[in-house]
Amino acid sequence: MNLHAVKSIYMFEMARMWRTIMQSIISPVISTSLYFVVFGAAIGSRFADVDGVSYGAFIVPGLIMLSLLTQSIANASFGIYFPRFTGTIYEVLSAPVSYFEIALSYVGAAATKSIILGLIILATAELFVPLRIEHPFWMLFFLVLTSFTFSLFGFIIGIWADGFEKLQIVPLLIITPLTFLGGSFYSISMLPPFWQKVALLNPVVYLISGFRWSFYGVADVDVGLSVALTLLVLAICSAIVGWMFHTGYRLKS
Repeated sequence: MNLHAVKSIYMFEMARMWRTIMQSIISPVISTSLYFVVFGAAIGSRFADVDGVSYGAFIVPGLIMLSLLTQSIANASFGIYFPRFTGTIYEVLSAPVSYFEIALSYVGAAATKSIILGLIILATAELFVPLRIEHPFWMLFFLVLTSFTFSLFGFIIGIWADGFEKLQIVPLLIITPLTFLGGSFYSISMLPPFWQKVALLNPVVYLISGFRWSFYGVADVDVGLSVALTLLVLAICSAIVGWMFHTGYRLKS
């Protein structure tokens, strides 16, 4: 493996985070903090506990997951789209760097940014609501696995998109609604039986449920199923990226 090339691309992408720190870090943290203030500290104090957890604390994993999914996709999609837009991608493709190393560099940088953001939001949440993490290892596992999986998904979007507006279509019209309907603010056990079955068709439910279990030991679905589904999505995204590089889909034209 060409570690020097991987490190160069990775560090370049990480440097862009510090150049756009307002957009990459500060803005998502402030936006999520407003949810903690409004739903956690203000409205949440009027709600009953959910599965033995105060409402303000209950929504923390879902809000972290919301930021994690949207930022992972945004970071990775823009990271690969901008070189395509400027034409510098051809320099990367012509360099002695394998497709795996290119994907690893961009996706790794995007995932690292999301992990940093998730940890900052987690630390910020403790200022507003009482938290406990019963399974720290699994919390970090879900944090890292979700970041890499959806960064890879964002990488696919960045290659697929042929305009800046298309970079926003999937996060805004698909991922954000699925996250809000995936149990970010409630347990799906609170829904009527029919809608519980419908909710189980939403893949984000499994992500949020597994992540919430790592905090409080409560989950809407089996934790093993959450891990298996996330790994399945990771495998599918990896296969799609491999096909894109192999065929040169929107990379060599």
